[in-house]
Amino acid sequence: MIRRLLGPVLVGVLVVGAAGCGIPKSSEVRVDGPGPVGEAGSVNGGTSQPPTRGASGSDEIAFVNNFLSAAAGEANRAYARVRQFIAPEDRDQLQEKQGADFAVNVVRVTGDPVTRVNPQGIPGEEATYSVSIDVQQIGLLRANGTLAPPVATEASYEIKLRGAAPAGSGDKDAGYYVIDPPSVLLLSDEALQQYYRPNAIYFWNSDQTQLVPDQRYLPSAVPSQRWVTEAVGWLTDGPAEWLTPTVTRLPDDARLINNATETDGRWEINMTMSGEDDEQLDRLVTQLAWSLSEVDGPLELKVRNQTRRSIGSAAEHRLRNAAYLVDGGPQRFCVYEGAIRRVTLAGDPTGPDPVDPAANRNVVSAGLSRIRGDVLAALVVTNGRRQQLAVGVGAAPVPISAHSTTHTSIGRPVWLKTERLQDAYGLVVIDDKLHRFDRRGQLAPVPLNLSGKVTAVAAALDGHRIALIVDDRLYVAAVSRTGGVAVGPTREVPTSLTKLSAVDWANENRLAVAGAKGQAAIYEVGVDGAAESPLETGIGAPVTHLAVYPKNPVDRFDRSRTMYEANKVASVGPSFNQLLREDVQDVAAPTDAASGGPLAPFFLF
Repeated sequence: MIRRLLGPVLVGVLVVGAAGCGIPKSSEVRVDGPGPVGEAGSVNGGTSQPPTRGASGSDEIAFVNNFLSAAAGEANRAYARVRQFIAPEDRDQLQEKQGADFAVNVVRVTGDPVTRVNPQGIPGEEATYSVSIDVQQIGLLRANGTLAPPVATEASYEIKLRGAAPAGSGDKDAGYYVIDPPSVLLLSDEALQQYYRPNAIYFWNSDQTQLVPDQRYLPSAVPSQRWVTEAVGWLTDGPAEWLTPTVTRLPDDARLINNATETDGRWEINMTMSGEDDEQLDRLVTQLAWSLSEVDGPLELKVRNQTRRSIGSAAEHRLRNAAYLVDGGPQRFCVYEGAIRRVTLAGDPTGPDPVDPAANRNVVSAGLSRIRGDVLAALVVTNGRRQQLAVGVGAAPVPISAHSTTHTSIGRPVWLKTERLQDAYGLVVIDDKLHRFDRRGQLAPVPLNLSGKVTAVAAALDGHRIALIVDDRLYVAAVSRTGGVAVGPTREVPTSLTKLSAVDWANENRLAVAGAKGQAAIYEVGVDGAAESPLETGIGAPVTHLAVYPKNPVDRFDRSRTMYEANKVASVGPSFNQLLREDVQDVAAPTDAASGGPLAPFFLF
């Protein structure tokens, strides 16, 4: 069977003004606030088709919002939908592109639109509107479902309108046409969220030991029966460009033969490809099972019409071949009075602290990870007025075996997840530069294709993607693990937040980012910048530490996933209550009235 799961449907609109009463003959400028927008049809409970040209009636702001939704849907009809909004005499100005050249410019509208009414110049001639919108360029949505980095640099657009009714007809509800249209297809970020659903597909890493997720967008209008065919096509097309350095493509000649077919809940995928062997076919069927995450039942893989692999349940196959190493669930820790301490909120496990008590002192922040029965510990400790990185690996309580030289400042260290101890590496920001470290504590700078101060780094659960904050900008990059650690070309992630201070991974394809929107705040931001939603707003001071246990399809952890520190106070989501001394395991009441509370919270997983 196939489960139809629509992505988040954000019914809100960009900005919609109060309905007008026809175009006045005097010139004026006004700023329009929020209001309704025209709705289209729906399928399976979710909106699938963008509004038509006439859905906004005489509301010019609703019309512009709908115009910024018109390109949504299947690529082969995008130009036809957009041309319905353009005046017949101007439709040839929009040059159609298809195939590899097809792209829709996704933008985030910032602020309120401003409408200017242009008075009639000649008797009998219609007056026109000019609606100005400020935008942030998000990316290029291509026909293969990828959202590539933006190419356009425009910070604003002026959408010019005229009435759709014949001059002098008095038809106030005929709506508008766009005149002198933009030369490219435009799509708002909210329309992307409303009319598409994000889908994760998976590629094997370079040594084919770990699956790495890659995000695609599928129009909600695509029938369920065609979704499997689309997803397999994404796999044969290859990964997003920024992931290419760290993942393995399917063979160049790998292609679907006809469409994927379904009979009584059993899906059949028939492919052509060269050089397939048993190990390759085993990996491919696992890659398919994870990439077709809505298929739970039987799955049959054919190569040139011959059945090569058949699994009775894709859901059970995913359970037996987990994409992530998260056995045992996460454990919460913090730094309390200079030592790592376990946090025991309701439902949290208790147990011994993971670090040897002899080394567990003068700690500023820490990063812990697990490999089977071993714990990997990386501590930032003070040495006079300077700081050192202290590293140890082994069974808990872990002895600390190596200390780095001293530095002015060291950020929170993070380990890159791996299943082999010999491949254990971590990343840390030291004096505004990114460094790697190994299980022996050896440090080395990591070159980036960026200049500027690095202030934060976070590692995804797969161990092959990282997020960075550099000079108040957010980036993601792939990590190659062959013979060490190399960070591939970075991709900037657009966000409306400013003063970025901390980052972590919220799930497979979303980041938790601390910054400012008026006041300090934490937002979830899509790995490509297209989605933004608040986690916590109105924080009284900048966030200095942020830790998230990323949501994933392997571990159904149902307790609070986010912790942060601001102004030397640690808080725990989802309600973000203050973390108190009473929440820390096995600590006595402070002897000093000025003693602080728990700080620098983090997870071990």
